[in-house]
Amino acid sequence: MKPIRLMSGFFTVGVWTLLSRVMGFARDILIAGYLGTGIAAQAFIVAFSLPNLFRRFFAEGAFNMAFIPMFSKKLEGEEDAKVFAQDAFVAMTVILTLFTVAGIILMPWLVTAMASGFRDDARFDLAVEYGRVAFPYILFISLAALLSGVLNATGRFVAAAAAPVILNVVFIVAMLVTAALGRDMTDSLGMGADSAFGLKIGDSLAFAVPIAGLLQMAVVWWAASKAGFTMKLRMPRWTPELKKLAMIAAPAALAGGVVQINLLVGRQVASFFDGAVAWLSYADRLYQLPLGVVGIAIGVVLLPDLSRRLRAGDDAGGRDAFNRASELSLALTVPAAVALLVIPVPLTSVLFQRGAFTPEDTTATALAVAVYGLGLPAFVLQKSLQPLFFAREDTRRPFNYALVAMVLNLLIAVGLSPFIGFIAAALGTTAVGWIMVLQLWMGSRDMGAAATWDDRFKARIWRIVGASGVMGAILFVASATMGPFFAAPGLRYLALAVLIAIGIVSYFAVGQLLGAFKLQDFRRALRR
Repeated sequence: MKPIRLMSGFFTVGVWTLLSRVMGFARDILIAGYLGTGIAAQAFIVAFSLPNLFRRFFAEGAFNMAFIPMFSKKLEGEEDAKVFAQDAFVAMTVILTLFTVAGIILMPWLVTAMASGFRDDARFDLAVEYGRVAFPYILFISLAALLSGVLNATGRFVAAAAAPVILNVVFIVAMLVTAALGRDMTDSLGMGADSAFGLKIGDSLAFAVPIAGLLQMAVVWWAASKAGFTMKLRMPRWTPELKKLAMIAAPAALAGGVVQINLLVGRQVASFFDGAVAWLSYADRLYQLPLGVVGIAIGVVLLPDLSRRLRAGDDAGGRDAFNRASELSLALTVPAAVALLVIPVPLTSVLFQRGAFTPEDTTATALAVAVYGLGLPAFVLQKSLQPLFFAREDTRRPFNYALVAMVLNLLIAVGLSPFIGFIAAALGTTAVGWIMVLQLWMGSRDMGAAATWDDRFKARIWRIVGASGVMGAILFVASATMGPFFAAPGLRYLALAVLIAIGIVSYFAVGQLLGAFKLQDFRRALRR
């Protein structure tokens, strides 16, 4: 894959992921307005987090990290690749069906593992109820992830990148339809009130989860079929290739899902502070916007490209791909991190503060946004560094690094929570994000030229930081000047849009002047 083709792949995935995240904001704005940070909001967040956590293990975090390099190697012999993908699809279907049934039965224990602070109040039973309805999502979304891996490995990014939009659309429709049934959502949603059909109003959100997963799977299954990879259900078989896949995927389960594991520790800590689960969740949505748009795009496109280059012995091409991916990810996320640090209150208040979401909720959520912002570049750099290992089918070392990160996160989050409260959870996640990057970087030193920074990256990274610093200063002054407008109901959205526009224009103008990047590189990739 040539550099311009690599960049176009990043932008294809990034644009669709951006659309998904924007729709996700619309979804969360509705949830925040109707539920705020109360019992129903916290119960649903925990219930929805459970299948998402395991998704990172069975899908993006583990299976695909092992599956894509192996599948990429088999693509030259097309029939062999099809048989391998079919065997993997059937095996995953069987395993995840059994896992889903077990999860539904054991839901009280899973909720306890996620948020033991819920045990003694009304949040627990509601989270168990929602969790049992939502948990089948893990089956559908993991199969969708496997099919997405097939598409990505063959250079087809659109369907896999577009599928996540469906989740947020289904959520929004579910809430709007529920409201149209005539119930007052501010009083009833998630609190066990009956709808016009005899269902609990809160169940509309829970039922939306597996329905969205099924639709996502259907979209990528259709796209894979069009590409010549039609997956069918049949009797499973245990082949040497699947055994090898399992042995590679097992350690990758922890290595690829380290961010989610650390968020799990954070939720466990937050569950002991009333409202904190929701505060961290809404803050997570804000920093996940740039992380998702850039980090997911980098990981999705870079891994199959590196796998192909390493198989062909193209170390120079591998080095260029690694450096351009790292350079692009930092050029887009360092300024985003600075913005989250400088203007977290305007972002949080304008996006979420309405209805049941109070000014006190804004203050707490904004603090978490700023702390997460400190770790944003680290979370994205992990997406550039991990493929260096996974493309070589080396999941053992990332597994060991993840163990170290997990232990340190536990020590920081649990150890500091008695002194600084719920924010210890966010601080732990950010700290171990940088620790993970350091471990991955040091571990890659023995991989040869393909894993080294080139002169262009070394020259541009400091200019990116400088341009981001100038942008941060401009944003700080502009935010202070525009302060009254953020509280004006008719002007707050326009004021935030203007503030964000000031940040974007100032960053790209200063970055171009300093030589942090060339705007024509972005334009060429977007045209592709």
